Amino acid sequence: MALQKCTLNLDRSGRELRPHGTIEFPCAGYSSKYTSRTADEIPWHYHEEIEMIYIMDGNMQVQIPGKTFHMKEGEGIFINSGILHRGVAEPCCEIHSFVFSATLVAGNEKSVFAKKYIEPLSRCPVLDGCLLSPIEEWQNKILSHFSLAFDAMYSDKPGYEFLVREHLSQSCILLYFQYEKEINRSHVETQPDKMRIRKMIDFIHEHYMENLMLSQIAEAADIGQRECLRCFQRVIQTSPMQYLLKYRIMQGASMLLNNSEDSIADISIQCGFDSPSNFSKMFKRFFECTPKEYRKNYFNIY
Repeated sequence: MALQKCTLNLDRSGRELRPHGTIEFPCAGYSSKYTSRTADEIPWHYHEEIEMIYIMDGNMQVQIPGKTFHMKEGEGIFINSGILHRGVAEPCCEIHSFVFSATLVAGNEKSVFAKKYIEPLSRCPVLDGCLLSPIEEWQNKILSHFSLAFDAMYSDKPGYEFLVREHLSQSCILLYFQYEKEINRSHVETQPDKMRIRKMIDFIHEHYMENLMLSQIAEAADIGQRECLRCFQRVIQTSPMQYLLKYRIMQGASMLLNNSEDSIADISIQCGFDSPSNFSKMFKRFFECTPKEYRKNYFNIY
């Protein structure tokens, strides 16, 4: 079985550091189960690879800047290169997914496949996130190609790489022809919100351990505080300070497990809280247990 374990390794900007697949075969397939618990949430992140997700069972909410998709069993989604996204089960789900480099289907950047099809597709705002339903014939064809590619990856039989590449290529070209008009005019469109939110989130991820103010977050995107608030609400449906708080808590949860020698008081300072008691209070709001209980429960299981 050529599937991999789905884990995230993000840098401070939210960009994923972990490679998907290999240089020789830049594609990875995953089978994962999630619940609505905070610990299971897929946080806001991005990667240069294209991602396709299929809901095997249950329901999942997937967000990209400015859009929220409530996906159910049998549906899929195409998430384009470099697009911020997050996911949370509603209340539980099992998913299959592919994360693959454009080079898998396009070859080198000078090829006709890259220049004529894949590069224009990757720049099209309509395809930042595209919901795929089995009800629509053309979308169902893409879902069928996804399933065939996943079955080939799962089988791990000699030559499966050819089948995976073929079916993911078919998925991309079906999307290209469906949105050809939008793709051809997308080069003249600008999306200031998308660039602003990336700059502000990058800034938060880089400086979350500091005593940040709203004015500093807004300044990172060269906008005023009111526009900063409106931009966050439009794009990811939360406030900058609430996003900062949750990011600090998620970083704290990671430190509790990965930095087992550090005290809870030390970790509270490292993730930007002014006191251990405030850290514990906020942590319990998100995880429904104290930092001490969270650490103890994890190591009792593993």
